[in-house]
Amino acid sequence: MRLPVEPERLRRRYPSLSDEDLAAFAEVSARVLAATGARGRVLAGVMSAALRGREKEAAGATLDGEERTALAYTRALSKMQDGAPDA
Repeated sequence: MRLPVEPERLRRRYPSLSDEDLAAFAEVSARVLAATGARGRVLAGVMSAALRGREKEAAGATLDGEERTALAYTRALSKMQDGAPDA
């Protein structure tokens, strides 16, 4: 599935994005876009996994793959929002 914005373009626009951030953004975005009719449910699941991951990380616990990806996705979004040009 083709993403609305190519990862290389995102990297140029937001240089603070790591390889992990971009990979998570691409993976989650593709999953959400492919979930026709269930996008909200899929995104809610990602956000729940990110919250669990954040809590586990703060407690020093090991994250599972889904939590790690979801947390990297939310961090990528945060970096892109922080680097957004003024309106």
